[in-house]
Amino acid sequence: MSTINLSAIIDNKLTTLSSKYGNLLLKLSIGMIYIWFGVLKFFPGLSPAEKLAGDTLSTLTLHMIDQDYLIWILAAMELAIGLGLVLWPKSKALIFVVFIHMMGTLTPMFFFPELVFNTPPFGFSIVGQYIMKNFVIISALIMAYSKRG
Repeated sequence: MSTINLSAIIDNKLTTLSSKYGNLLLKLSIGMIYIWFGVLKFFPGLSPAEKLAGDTLSTLTLHMIDQDYLIWILAAMELAIGLGLVLWPKSKALIFVVFIHMMGTLTPMFFFPELVFNTPPFGFSIVGQYIMKNFVIISALIMAYSKRG
């Protein structure tokens, strides 16, 4: 079998797999990320994003609500989003809720630039890199939203 034929076979298989299951796998994998990150927040000290999330939520609520309570709300919301994406992956309303959540995940770039950047505007810290990965989730869900399945 020549390299060209093998390449065409692989391309055909990946194209078929992508068209049949790609959108569903995309939503399920993002759902699993949400479930994992949400569950971690129920156990103080396990989530590497706990302090950043707490500080961000506290700032957004003008420090009027206890940070531990805000983290529990966020954990429940992320868990609900994750379960929703896994159990009801065709829900466009749920994807819209994820977009709103993702907007919140980007706010530390404005509230805490000293944590997000080592050398602004392109030298991201590990926190900044953690935040920037959300653009992949946003882009993936835009693709998922635009397709059936």
